[in-house]
Amino acid sequence: MTHIPARRRALRHAAACALAAASLSTLTALPAFAADPQVLRVSAIPDEAPTELQRKFEPLGQYLSQAIGMKVVFTPVSDYAAVVESLATRKLDLAWLGGFTFVQARIRTNGTAIPIVQRAEDAQFTSRFITADPAIKTLADLKGKTFAFGAPSSTSGSLMPRFFLQKAGLNPEKDFKTVAYSGAHDATVAFVAAGRAEAGVLNASVWDKLVESKKVDTAKVRVFDTTPPYFDYNWTVRGDLSPELVKKLTDAFLALDASKPEHKAILELQRASRFVATKSENYDGIEAAAKTAGLLK
Repeated sequence: MTHIPARRRALRHAAACALAAASLSTLTALPAFAADPQVLRVSAIPDEAPTELQRKFEPLGQYLSQAIGMKVVFTPVSDYAAVVESLATRKLDLAWLGGFTFVQARIRTNGTAIPIVQRAEDAQFTSRFITADPAIKTLADLKGKTFAFGAPSSTSGSLMPRFFLQKAGLNPEKDFKTVAYSGAHDATVAFVAAGRAEAGVLNASVWDKLVESKKVDTAKVRVFDTTPPYFDYNWTVRGDLSPELVKKLTDAFLALDASKPEHKAILELQRASRFVATKSENYDGIEAAAKTAGLLK
């Protein structure tokens, strides 16, 4: 008989099996106009602080509202599971998902959730391993160290880094002194900077943004390894949204052009050079990695 370690059971529960239960406390935060056909209800996985997510979405929401002729309302939620469950129960129409949360949504909706676009950068996404410890220079040096992932359901802050650590011969629960979950990419940097973890991992886009905005001291916290590329984030619609509306949304994203000043500001906030069409099959590798990591059956 194969015995699954307690931490692995907890990860699997958090990442794949607790969607409905975990969302009970957060779905109540969604607006009460669920049946209003003139409102597009949008949310995103909370991979950054809610205030930052709201700031990033505001100009995009205004643009989408003009493009589709509907009011667009964005509501941050407190956990990844709530976004997946809300798509499945028709409380959301459009959601910003990571690769793993899209796979969860695909499973939860019996394959009806539709990824419509991704940033061009999401086809070659990476995660950065960071540390403030001068002794840590390679992944092998993580043995016996304290380590911080992001959220358990995060593609770039947990799943794919874990997958590549395992390929490098490292089992976090066995080889690291402790494993913590910060909950968000920017929080992981704060963990490492404050010494709450000797190393951690986050997505490359958030790391670059924190460096550019001087919100991380790179003389103290540094990148010591980067994962191979993988598919990550996308914008996904619920499967029973009208085809006409899905086309309007897709066309609106694809029409964003960095050569236009009003579009450039939107794209910069999204950390995107442009949006490109995507498809469900792009995320089959993420599902396979999740099964390898023991996070999906």
